Amino acid sequence: MLEKSSLAKIKKNVEDSVGKKVILKANKGRKKTTIREGILESAYPSIFVVKISNEYNSIRRVSYTYSDILTETVEVTICGEQKTKIS
Repeated sequence: MLEKSSLAKIKKNVEDSVGKKVILKANKGRKKTTIREGILESAYPSIFVVKISNEYNSIRRVSYTYSDILTETVEVTICGEQKTKIS
């Protein structure tokens, strides 16, 4: 029961942050992590999408599930006046 309320809380925080600039820190396994900046583009019932643009002028979209945040596979930090971590 606790997990469902935690997932609902994470989903609500992500939905409230759509359109904002975020910093993604993703664990790729085997001690590999990637840190990228992007814009939280949309939130769906099971996943959320982040639009990442790089220095080569190409746009890439990555999607993660809300359980990725819950299991700390992905850390999402919202940029603004204060950097806020979604957890």
